[in-house]
Formats: sequence, structure tokens, C-alpha cells
Amino acid sequence: MVPVPKVTHADVVAAARNPLAFIAARWTPDPRTVQRAALAALVMSVVIVVTGGAVRLTGSGLGCPTWPKCTDDSLTTTSAMGFHGAIEFGNRMLTYVLCAAVGWAIIAARSEKPYRRTLTRLGWAQFWIVMSNAILGGIVVLVGLNPYTVAAHFLLSSALIAVATLMWQRGREGDGEAKPLVGKAVQQLVWFLVTASVLLIAVGTVVTGAGPHAGDSKEVDRIPIDWETVAKLHAVLAWIVVTLTFALWFVLKAVDAPKGPLDRTRDLFLILLSQGVIGYVQYFTNLPEALVALHMFGSCLVWIGVLRVLLSLRERPEIVADLPGPSVEQSLPTRA
Repeated sequence: MVPVPKVTHADVVAAARNPLAFIAARWTPDPRTVQRAALAALVMSVVIVVTGGAVRLTGSGLGCPTWPKCTDDSLTTTSAMGFHGAIEFGNRMLTYVLCAAVGWAIIAARSEKPYRRTLTRLGWAQFWIVMSNAILGGIVVLVGLNPYTVAAHFLLSSALIAVATLMWQRGREGDGEAKPLVGKAVQQLVWFLVTASVLLIAVGTVVTGAGPHAGDSKEVDRIPIDWETVAKLHAVLAWIVVTLTFALWFVLKAVDAPKGPLDRTRDLFLILLSQGVIGYVQYFTNLPEALVALHMFGSCLVWIGVLRVLLSLRERPEIVADLPGPSVEQSLPTRA
């Protein structure tokens, strides 16, 4: 049986003063562990978006009518609040799961040897986005699901997904100087794709804010614009993104680009086609809740796919430390 090491007073002081440094000094995770931690944070950032959509689609946005408590007298939901209270409170509890996933990613990145400052900073960036979005989520409840705050809430979640995707990617590559795999023209085309995707997501939030799913059974203010008109603009932007993706794939084939960018572009194209089918079906079937939820999940996959295409355009090799060569004395032959 392995003896349990004794914890000294100095250990307690060191752990209280800087817990991350204390853990890093005693644990060196495998690189795959760091990658899995980053992936867990990314998965949870998508899950929280989908469950947040479920809150809105079930009309449970005000299931807990106040914040940070669920009611004025209770921190948690009560039986009197029924189904809607359980849904809203459950989504709030998932924020803690998200925090745990992000915390694990931060601890794993901080403990990796050699220490990679970039990874740790990306982990902390996720933490602060989660905290900011939690506060914004409380404001959403306090202002009665104002559609503009709901839109901002979703956009901040998209920013979290972006940072989580970047950390996941950086965990699988080295810290050497980035080397482009394609020319300037291709890079510019991809940036047009990224810009169009951002506009697509932003207009999607307007469709949500003007559409019929207000998030609660009570009267909730909507963005004063015809949602069908905005939905058509959203569809046009979607076709622009699809066209840019297909054009990018064609250009990459023409210039004989490496396999990485080609594969990521192909994956994005397939995701976009699936998302387009779902989008048109939900539009012509009067926005059934299940399809809207699936469309929200698809929007997360599209955003991740676009970012993966962007990040595949360069490679970062491992930094190899120069080993000292033999000294002059060691190189000279010895005399008998």
C-alpha cells in the first residue's frame, strides 16, 4: 500500500496562496489530458447554448422569475413553480458544470510541462466570459427577457465557443512560429467566410428576437421588425456562406493545398448543407420547437467548423530546445 504523503504547514500555506502553482508543482498531465480538458470545455460551451435554447422553446425563460435566487424566498425552484421552474433552474445549474469543465481546462493547462502561457490565458478567457454571461443571463431575467439582451447573451456564448475552439486547437499543436500553409489570396477568402459567418449568426439572433418563440408564455417584448423578412435575409447570408465554402474548397483543390484545410472545408460544407435543410424545413413548418433546437445546435457546429477552417491554414511546430554540443576538449582525440 502506497503511504499517503504528509501535508505540512508550508504546503497548506502554499496551496492557499497560489492553488494553481501548488497543483502544477505536484502534477504533470499527459498532453492528451490537456487536450481532453479543452475539448470538455468546448463541449460544455455548446451544451449550455442548446439547453438555453430549450429554456426559451419551452417557454421557461421566467420559470425562475428573479436572479440570483429562483424566487424572492428560495434559492432553488419549488414544487409550486412546476415544469418551467425546473427547466430554468436546471439550466442555471449547468453553468456550474460549465465552470467545472473550464476550471479543469485551466488546471490542466497550468500544470502541463513545459508551461504554455497561451493555453492558460485561453482557459482564463473562457472563465471570464462564462462569468460575464452568467451576469448577463441574470439581467435577461430581471428585464423580462428583453430580446436585445437575449441576443447579446447568445453572441457572448458564441464568443465562448470561439475561445474554447482555439484552446482545443492550440492544445494539439506546438508553440513554434505559425507557418502559413496557403497563399495570401486563400487566407483572404477564408476571412471573408469568417465575416459572413459572424453576420449570419448576428442576423440569426435578430430572427430569434423577432420570431414567435419569445421564451415565456407571458407577454414578452419582441424586436419590432417582420421576422419573416429577417429570416429571408438570414437565408441569403447562409447561401453566401455556403457559396464561399464551396469556392474555398475548389480553390484549395486547384492550388493543391495540404490535406488539413481541404478536410476541414469539406466538413464545414457538409455541416452547412445539413443546417440548410433543417432551416428550410423549420421555416415551412412554422418553426416547431424540436427543429429550432436542432437548428441552434447546428449553428454551434457551423461556427466551430468555420473556426477550424481558419485555424487549419497554418501549422505550429513544436519548439525544440537546442542541446549543447560537445566541448572543444571533448572533441579532441586523447593521447595515449
